[in-house]
Amino acid sequence: MNNVIEARGLTKRYRNTIAVDHIDLQIPAGRIVGLIGPNGAGKTSALKAILGLATYSGELTVLGKNPSKDRAALMEDVCFIADVAVLPRWIRVGQLIELTENIHPKFSREKCLQYLAATKIRLDNRVKQLSKGMVVQLHLAIVMAIDVKLLVLDEPTLGLDILFRKKFYTNLLNDYFD
Repeated sequence: MNNVIEARGLTKRYRNTIAVDHIDLQIPAGRIVGLIGPNGAGKTSALKAILGLATYSGELTVLGKNPSKDRAALMEDVCFIADVAVLPRWIRVGQLIELTENIHPKFSREKCLQYLAATKIRLDNRVKQLSKGMVVQLHLAIVMAIDVKLLVLDEPTLGLDILFRKKFYTNLLNDYFD
């Protein structure tokens, strides 16, 4: 498999609106690719198709799999960070880390704790006690601590201050080059 993502004629429609219009895309392994465009250009719709979260027409393979038919298998090798972090508000940070560790075999508790060390988040905090930016930091720490073949980010630093945003992208690039 040379390409992580291959799309031919990828199209996504919402009734009479065409969000993604017959795009062809080939993304080789080892690349960092950004989708850039104005609001409503179809970036998130394309990502949802790639992740098997939305119906589409055209041909699409991700890591050699069909996202619509093989979503469960695909998600073993893909992590997704959405533009809004949705975590259970009742859970404590330590419990969330333990839960993730028990669910995902490729999760590194050590790596997650390293990310959290750069924040003011404590393991005994409940998610509902955290600010919006801290919830984003927690979400990023958890997802970034999972070793996957494909990481899909949809405006992951929305709600973060400029300093943490810079630190996040620096860590992301350092992990990538390692």
